[in-house]
Amino acid sequence: MTETQKPSFDGLGIFPDLLTHLSKIGFHHPTPIQEKAIPIGATGEDLIGIAQTGTGKTLAFSIPMMQQISINKGQGLVLLPTRELALQVEETLQKLSKPFGLRTAVLIGGAAMSLQIKALRNKPHVIVATPGRLLDHMEQKILGLQNVKVLVLDEADRMLDMGFEPQIKKILAAVPKERQTMLFSATMPEKISQIAEKYMKKPLRIEMARQGTANENVEQEFFMVGKGDKLRLLDKVLVDYKGSVLVFSRTKHGAKKITHAIEKMGHTVSEIHSNKSLNQRKMALAGFKSGKVRVLVATDIASRGIDVTNIELVINFDLPDQAEDYVHRIGRTGRAGRTGKAISFATPDQKNDLRIIERLIRTKLNVLPTPELPPHRAAPVYEPERGDRRGSFQRGGRGGFGGGSSRGGSSFGHSRGGSSHGSSRGGSYGGKPKEKVYQYKDVKKEGATGTTSTDKPRTQHKPYDRKRQGGGQGYQGHNPRPMNRV
Repeated sequence: MTETQKPSFDGLGIFPDLLTHLSKIGFHHPTPIQEKAIPIGATGEDLIGIAQTGTGKTLAFSIPMMQQISINKGQGLVLLPTRELALQVEETLQKLSKPFGLRTAVLIGGAAMSLQIKALRNKPHVIVATPGRLLDHMEQKILGLQNVKVLVLDEADRMLDMGFEPQIKKILAAVPKERQTMLFSATMPEKISQIAEKYMKKPLRIEMARQGTANENVEQEFFMVGKGDKLRLLDKVLVDYKGSVLVFSRTKHGAKKITHAIEKMGHTVSEIHSNKSLNQRKMALAGFKSGKVRVLVATDIASRGIDVTNIELVINFDLPDQAEDYVHRIGRTGRAGRTGKAISFATPDQKNDLRIIERLIRTKLNVLPTPELPPHRAAPVYEPERGDRRGSFQRGGRGGFGGGSSRGGSSFGHSRGGSSHGSSRGGSYGGKPKEKVYQYKDVKKEGATGTTSTDKPRTQHKPYDRKRQGGGQGYQGHNPRPMNRV
């Protein structure tokens, strides 16, 4: 389709002032979901939009919501599954509403309640929230939903997958019955159909692609590789491609390992997962967006939570637990009409997982022979960041939930004995106990024939002493006795 044949925002029922502003900030042609959803939403009707990730759903509900609030007053409420998505939606709303004085408040976990309360006192026109934090404010009588005129459930299937169904039902019961509801999702499971039937008024359904359809702008490749060779293959792929890369790990602990391995390969890298604080995640995403960080390693918390238009390559270092998440992961590239590439690593025992993905997307995937791999690099040693130690869980001795230093027990922080996943003087993560240089003066050994007196340093392992260990914790983290907690 030529430039002159592309659809325009003209004729979609958008207010003239907003239409002019859209052009100024670089939005000239609507995506298919925007072209279909905006005219329906602008009339105030309920709608269900089914579209794959990266198709522009945020504008599809933001524009109608802004117009309906300006007409009917009241508030808009947008519910999303993750903090990252909430921040990105609020950022889009700010761009859209800058000339019109629309105020927003973001209610998400990991952020200070006091700042959120201050934003609510400013009487925002739109509240963007995750379900859990929104309920926190409601239960503390800080916030009521009686003024909500427009409700948006974005990434509804993901919210249900994350276990937010009870919270969503409480929120739906608290908002006024006379409202407009717009629900957007990548899939349409039975639970969403039930919610729509109970809480929506004859919604019009827009489905832009069959459920499970992968983005056609993304070229997909698979490699069958042994688990022990995944890092070597990752090393080669990162050399072969020069642009920004998003790497998905199945677990947060795997994400840490991959991140430190990529650092050893000489690339700039950050990580996003649930062990990171909100500020750490925001900084990592900002660095990735700006290009300061080339590689971002993430768990599925980011499979629908990253809106970056210039990602060249998505790597599935681990296949996801759910085949549907494969579609969402690779949808992080090839966004906004651009082309992208996705490379997935599968172990030989995951051939059945590969077939399940093929059935879902109805496409025969291209499995390539493993290329010649670079030599093994030295295994990275994980040293936790200060923030990781401070928020970690410790056991035994003087440990606890506060992080910091512990003299005994098993620790994910800094310890003098026991098993440690951080910096330790006893056991250590991924290696043998470190040696310590001690000064011995006038030490008399029991059973010795004489006295050994010396000022010379000696190198030896710190001896094991159960009393000194505190709490009966063994030398390498073994705990032969149960511990009673209050």
